Amino acid sequence: MQDPEDGAFDMSDYLLNQKGFLPVPTIITEPAIGYGGGAAILFFDKSLAEAGAEAKESGAAKAPPNITGVGGVATENGTWGGGIFHFHTWDGDRIRYLGAIAKMDLKTEYFGVLDVARSYTLSGDFLVQQVLFKVLDSPWYIGPRYTYLDANTQFTGNVATELGAFHKDVTISKLGAVVDYDTRDNIFWPNRGTYSEMEAQYARDAWGSSQDFDTYDARAYTWIPFGNTWVWGLRGQVQASSGDVPFYAQPYVDQRGVQKGRFQDKNTIDLETELRWNVTERWAALGFVGAGRAWGRWHTWDEAETPVGIGVGFRYLVARKLGLGMGIDIAHSRDQNAWYIQVGSAWR
Repeated sequence: MQDPEDGAFDMSDYLLNQKGFLPVPTIITEPAIGYGGGAAILFFDKSLAEAGAEAKESGAAKAPPNITGVGGVATENGTWGGGIFHFHTWDGDRIRYLGAIAKMDLKTEYFGVLDVARSYTLSGDFLVQQVLFKVLDSPWYIGPRYTYLDANTQFTGNVATELGAFHKDVTISKLGAVVDYDTRDNIFWPNRGTYSEMEAQYARDAWGSSQDFDTYDARAYTWIPFGNTWVWGLRGQVQASSGDVPFYAQPYVDQRGVQKGRFQDKNTIDLETELRWNVTERWAALGFVGAGRAWGRWHTWDEAETPVGIGVGFRYLVARKLGLGMGIDIAHSRDQNAWYIQVGSAWR
């Protein structure tokens, strides 16, 4: 696959004209569950090129193709999962539907107030249903989201005694609202624009939840170009919870280089900045630094630790016409080093 413009390896035409089934391999490098991989089969009802041509002919906004996917993953510590999803749009991308169902057996660690790793398993069935509606001709979308988890949890070694007599079998049924805002120039690897999402969800006995609690999440990412070669990115996220929240459903600090779930509590805040240098048309180098804090149950704001992740990475523009870059980020925090294979931006 060679780009006729510069002779470099490029998958643009293949991806633009892809219709039908597409195999997608996955490599996992998350420290919380170990190295692993998986694969998915995606089905596109039309190619991206066809979607663009239809929009141009009808005068409607360009809508992505409808996609159905099925796949599975597994890692070296015994974690595995599999599921199926479907993404669909109507009326020129004015209505967006996303649905997924999955089964998982997660093996990870809980640190809690003692700041000591205690291994546990989380096995269960997961469901999500979401419909978003475009607000007039604005970049805003709003709609309901429903999530369901029927889970069994067990500590496999030392028990987190600070949790008391926690429920091993829990059904989480959450209903809430989502608001999206998106002005990115590219959904894969933006050079300018902003993406934000605000979510409020409520787990209640009235719709099948065995525990009543609330979760709130607000995040925003923005990219600011400087000249033709530099892009500055900013990320912020705030999460909060209240009520009888299962320990594994609490918010956690999410930074590259920091183990997922390592710092959990009732509330979290994350801030991160990234500077990208577009060295050539194809290659980009980047550096990033971020920090977060979790507080509210085990620690007050002043007592809580502030983990910092710092690192570097690169991207190769593997599909120029789509603006899709792939590469690796290498990150370091106080307790560990980690690396991540990235498709596009690390912020999702």
